[in-house]
Amino acid sequence: MRWLFPHTRGGAIGRFLLAAVIVVMFSAATTAVAGLLQIKQYVAYISLSKSIHNARVVIAHPGAPQTLLLIGSDHRAGEPFRYSNTDTMMLVRLDASSSTINVLSIPRDLKVLLPEGGVMATGKLNAAYSIGGDNLIIKTLQQQVFPGLKVNHIIDVNFGGFEAMVNAIGCVYTDVDRRYFHITGPGLENWSSIDIQPGYHRLCGADALSFVRFRHFDSDLVRNARQQDFLRWAKSQFSTSILLDKADQLLKLFGQHAQTDHDLHTTDGLLNLFNLVVFSAGHTVKQIKFPAYLQACGAGGQACYVISNSFQEQQAYTQFMTPTIPRASTSTSGGAKHGPSHHGPPPPAPVMTDHVDGSAQAHLLGTAGMPIYYPAKIANGSQYCVNGMCDSGPVEDSYPRAYRIQDERGHWHAAYRMTLVLNSLLGQYYGIQGMTWQNPPILNGPHQTQTVAGKQLLEYFNGPKMVLVAWRTPTGLYWVSNTLTSDLSNAQMVAIAASLTRG
Repeated sequence: MRWLFPHTRGGAIGRFLLAAVIVVMFSAATTAVAGLLQIKQYVAYISLSKSIHNARVVIAHPGAPQTLLLIGSDHRAGEPFRYSNTDTMMLVRLDASSSTINVLSIPRDLKVLLPEGGVMATGKLNAAYSIGGDNLIIKTLQQQVFPGLKVNHIIDVNFGGFEAMVNAIGCVYTDVDRRYFHITGPGLENWSSIDIQPGYHRLCGADALSFVRFRHFDSDLVRNARQQDFLRWAKSQFSTSILLDKADQLLKLFGQHAQTDHDLHTTDGLLNLFNLVVFSAGHTVKQIKFPAYLQACGAGGQACYVISNSFQEQQAYTQFMTPTIPRASTSTSGGAKHGPSHHGPPPPAPVMTDHVDGSAQAHLLGTAGMPIYYPAKIANGSQYCVNGMCDSGPVEDSYPRAYRIQDERGHWHAAYRMTLVLNSLLGQYYGIQGMTWQNPPILNGPHQTQTVAGKQLLEYFNGPKMVLVAWRTPTGLYWVSNTLTSDLSNAQMVAIAASLTRG
């Protein structure tokens, strides 16, 4: 009998994130190697998990960079892999010489060749798991995607645990790009129910799991981006002291719901990894985009694949393996620059549209309990979402949305969200967020600031791409969120934020 995860097969994403949060916890645990007895206790917790038989890993020398393969699967220890699936695969690079933790998600639907009946046949990468488990995934990646790849550790996260893990760390403040809605019932699509409103708010347990595992009406690439964003938000939200206080609880959960290579079941192996992540404390998460595009589905049920080419794959792998060296800070007329610097000719002027619908959005929001600002300029080809237009959710106050948000201390603040769409089929939604809460976790550590049109803008990057631009007033905080796949250019992000106008 095949074992089923209670939230359906899509919960594999949640099980992956259990491992991802553990890596985040490791990276923050600057005092985790304070004593050998503590490490031995951690080994005891992790040894609750099963060891992966003949894991295809290379043991790293002490202090050397390490590459981890995180897998979300529904494999139960002791069962044959043929009864299992994996929906999530992610490479994580820890390097003491880098200022970032590099993360590269690998699409589950990537088109590869797999052994089938003694011959090689076209299939999706996630099918490698049911044929040959973790080791066939690594072998396929090494031979067909990333030549030269050496995996130092495998973390394969299994049943349950994600909801308890998220709740244990105090839930995660999440920047939800759009309305996510589906109710499962008789005569309806048989996939998990979800009901999450757009905007910045705190997701716990089941809601967090629903958000990160959602894949219907989204591409594999959008889902990967959502997973990585959730990891990045979690990483920026929790202090070392909070995570250390919960280390025993988190590692017990990990041991109950994961399988790892044998080296992580030893004191030397775990100490080697912990020593490395001590040097990664405070590092940001850098998402490396997998260079892929979607192959259209054909007639007659032909599989829909994610495809790429070897040259672009090698470029992504090189970027993943290359440590990020922090640049020296430089000054600008508008403030201190702390992030990516730009060389060569200036970027082209952003393609923008003057738009009057923003004032209509502000009118729909009413007072919202705070001053309303809307962008006078939006990206060319985009439009505001209105109820019933951007998704299949019920017709109610989602677009735009006025609501209240509770901070970490339990205080309530007014908030609103305007949602714009570039291409709903590709999951390209961006947002205008306002709130009276002046210091939410998402704004911890801006990469650079600059003054444009009299506004001091706080700018946040993921690699070279700007993912968020914020602006404070004495009575409110406002920001522009890029799409999950960062489809707006940096110039467009700045232009939208700079055009914010009082409604």
